[in-house]
Amino acid sequence: MTAFFTTLKNRGLISLEGEDRYNFLQNLTSNDIKFLEKQKMIYACLLTAQGKFLHDFFIIEGDDFLLLDCEGGERAQDLYKRLNLYRLRAKVRISVEETHHVYACLPSGNNSDFLDDPRHSGLGGRSFIKPDGLPERPFEEWDKHRIRLGIPDGSRDMVVEKSTLLECNIDKFHGISFEKGCYVGQELTARMHHRGLAKKHLYAIEGETLPPSGTDIEKNGTVIGIMRSHCGTAGLALLKDEALPDIAPYKIIC
Repeated sequence: MTAFFTTLKNRGLISLEGEDRYNFLQNLTSNDIKFLEKQKMIYACLLTAQGKFLHDFFIIEGDDFLLLDCEGGERAQDLYKRLNLYRLRAKVRISVEETHHVYACLPSGNNSDFLDDPRHSGLGGRSFIKPDGLPERPFEEWDKHRIRLGIPDGSRDMVVEKSTLLECNIDKFHGISFEKGCYVGQELTARMHHRGLAKKHLYAIEGETLPPSGTDIEKNGTVIGIMRSHCGTAGLALLKDEALPDIAPYKIIC
């Protein structure tokens, strides 16, 4: 693949400062903040108390602060408000930028401006600095590549207050620590993991004509799933595992 970059759509930033910033996020999010000791960026989610998806984001180590690369606009504001509700007496200051440019590069190579995407080695890198010396290509080229790897993109693929992390394969994409202990929504996530309770998952599918996002997918007159994000002939669909592998006229990619 010839290296290129694209400008990601609808991204925002949240900054956390103060001496309690690590413990604050450790007690809230699905991943282990201690991983930042070995890597510069991790992927994590914020859940409801019942273990349902609210937000996903990247956590980046800064100089005396932590950055959350999150969905932008109203979604960034919602995450900001929710974090402040949990702040209480914690010594942490939180600020938000509803809109901020974030760039993705495929592949990331040795470009020092890009941090390796922690979800998958094939997803390249991310940066807040527009790269020099690389061609820019449409967002759709990166988006189709993401979809073919089976990787969800926030609320485009996960339903707020309804989706669980395991059905969206967040464990496979390094967004959950099962060793760190308690966080908001941890009980359901751990129970589903240890008991194998997830009976449907996100799958990358391919078809000449994919239905619009939010459309039911049927097999022999029975609903077996629902369409999520798609780009061209590739898309993500939440499907019942028992319905696989034959979901004609579509084909499972991964």
